Amino acid sequence: MDMAQDPSGDTAITRPDELLVLVLQGGGALGAYQAGVFEALSEKDALPDWIAGISIGSINAALIAGNPPETRVAALRGFWQTISSLVTFDPPVPGLVARTVFNEASATASALLGIPGFFRPRLPPTYVLPTEDPGALSYYDTAPLRDTLLKFCDFDHLNDKGPRVSLGAVNVGTGNFCYFDTDDVRIGPEHVMASGALPPGFPPVEIDGEWYWDGGIVSNTPLQYVIERGVKHDMVAFQIDLFSARGSLPRTMEEVSKREKDIRFSSRTRLGTDVVKQRQLERRAIHRLLEKLPPDFDDDSDAAFLRDHENDASVTIVHLINRMRKHSRDSKDYEFSRHSVEERWNDGYHDAMCTLQHPAFVNRSKPDRTIEVLDLATGEDLSDSRTSAPGRRNFMSGKRR
Repeated sequence: MDMAQDPSGDTAITRPDELLVLVLQGGGALGAYQAGVFEALSEKDALPDWIAGISIGSINAALIAGNPPETRVAALRGFWQTISSLVTFDPPVPGLVARTVFNEASATASALLGIPGFFRPRLPPTYVLPTEDPGALSYYDTAPLRDTLLKFCDFDHLNDKGPRVSLGAVNVGTGNFCYFDTDDVRIGPEHVMASGALPPGFPPVEIDGEWYWDGGIVSNTPLQYVIERGVKHDMVAFQIDLFSARGSLPRTMEEVSKREKDIRFSSRTRLGTDVVKQRQLERRAIHRLLEKLPPDFDDDSDAAFLRDHENDASVTIVHLINRMRKHSRDSKDYEFSRHSVEERWNDGYHDAMCTLQHPAFVNRSKPDRTIEVLDLATGEDLSDSRTSAPGRRNFMSGKRR
């Protein structure tokens, strides 16, 4: 089946019988990349049916789902403007060394002073003045994030009118991974904050008597949950990752730390996708096998068990990965300067547009037997000078300059 056409004549993001799902990885300041991707999708009138996120991916998910379609990009822009308002000036001089120093200085400022509308240092620090309150066990206080979420996200809209939302977190007491899903609970700011409560920087969040940390501790990519819980219907899932599992061998101790973080939080992106692909292949094979069984097996307990684990849904995964620039360091996920946030937003927009215009996406058809994975934005043209080229987008206004 060929792709449908929208009223403007452009290729539509989905077919009429297909769910649009956004899968948003965690990654702190790198989350501006996801916002840029969504801006590109919104220009194609994309209306997600389901958004699954972890950590900063959960925040972006809430901002999208908690607003009507016409104000979603504006809500994302308002949030990212707020949290990038500590360092608003550009690097004073060009060059890789100067940019690296600028980024490190910006990250140091974040660590010492906190981020407006997001988190602030605890004074006095908890390690100096111990506390019996589990909600204060962290270097930073995330109370400002709650106010920012309430400013840019309408949680009544999220729960009553928005797409399905699933946010990953970890139960501190049991160590079990869980999802807060609007199919099961009403989501509030505390669920979003729990999904992004990465220790020891951020404190655990209490929900219904249980304490929760960032879901990225266990798995930073919610793709498996989407496939396990949602594949009874054809879907196209945009998997928007902030860490790349691929990289070169470190040459310095600083590069060791950076590479370790990339591997840990990429959650073995492509391996996970391959595992999901194999599982769906098995489910569709079970579906076809059950159709061949004679009526004598209608009441068979083994057949009944298999029916609970089969489906014939078609899944296309569109993979978008934020690829690091040469000036990126281990501090990249807490480097919130306005210049870097705008750069990442532009990268996401660029990669998404390249993907949406790629012949493999434009001409895609329904996968016959398994999951199809489209990894089309290779990042090979991602140079450190690209954002100074003509057509650079200013995420503050959404206009080109």
